[in-house]
Amino acid sequence: MKISKELKAAIIAIVSIGLLVGGVNFLKGNSFFGGDDQYVAYFPNSGGLGPATSVYVNGVIVGKVLSVEYNLKGDSASQVKVVFNIQEEGFKIPKGSKIEIGSFDLFNKGIILTLNPTADKGFYTTKDIIYGGVQQDMMSQVKAYADPITQKLQVLMGNVDKTITSLRGFWDTTATTSIEESLIEVKIAIKRFGDVALEVENLVGEEKVKLSKILNNFESISANLKNSNDKISKILGNAEKITDDLVTVDYKSVVLDAQTTIQKLSMTLEEVNSGKGTLGKLLKDEALYNELVTTNKELQELVDDIELHPERYIHFSVLGAKTKGVPLSGRDEKKLRKLLDTIPD
Repeated sequence: MKISKELKAAIIAIVSIGLLVGGVNFLKGNSFFGGDDQYVAYFPNSGGLGPATSVYVNGVIVGKVLSVEYNLKGDSASQVKVVFNIQEEGFKIPKGSKIEIGSFDLFNKGIILTLNPTADKGFYTTKDIIYGGVQQDMMSQVKAYADPITQKLQVLMGNVDKTITSLRGFWDTTATTSIEESLIEVKIAIKRFGDVALEVENLVGEEKVKLSKILNNFESISANLKNSNDKISKILGNAEKITDDLVTVDYKSVVLDAQTTIQKLSMTLEEVNSGKGTLGKLLKDEALYNELVTTNKELQELVDDIELHPERYIHFSVLGAKTKGVPLSGRDEKKLRKLLDTIPD
């Protein structure tokens, strides 16, 4: 069968139109032959998103962005209107899923879907209005991280600049001279420290012998204490025994005996004070006192007379001859007898 030129031209035109439509759909982000589900989402800003960028789920491309428009009537959460499609057959977006504008690298932007795993609220339809957010891009993250460091570096550089200026102001001829003088003083101080160390070393050498003797004496004392350990133990044992004896003494009986003795002494003093007994009569009877005084006086006179005239009382013989004393008068003999009678046996 021979095909006419007109039929060939018609077939070519139809195929060309189909390819043109498919190409336009592909360039718009739709499938080649169309028929994809389209969704509308609102964002606070575009975040650098543009048409023909991809829609990602777990890093896999499932759709394309068809348009990004400014929403004149939108509030702060819906100032940008984004239309995107899903090219995967049978793929649905569960309600409660997280929809964000973000990027996986420094260059490519897209819509990132974080699906709700339970899907308990159902699924979005093409007629639903979806609200999403904008992730902080990598450059913004780097800037947020770098801004505080930059500020600190600026402050640090300012401090370094001030330090350098201060050093420049200090490091002049006067400062150089002061440093040289300080180094000389440090050198002199080090020499003095060396002299002091030498004197200390000499002193230690001189006192080493004395220290050795002292240590020997301590050693001897400790040895003596060790040898006398048994004696010290006995002394401590005796002391312990004495303390035990003191503890076991019957203090009550001793106190009672002392109390009884004091009572007897008090009774005796009362009798003496009342004139009873020999001591009481001696203290209270004036006649007895006068007689004792008179007797003492007469006894003293007798002693004096014996000293003056011993021959009156003592008889002795010389060469067999008996010498008789001077005979006593009756008055003297009476006085002597009276005196002898007053002397107690």
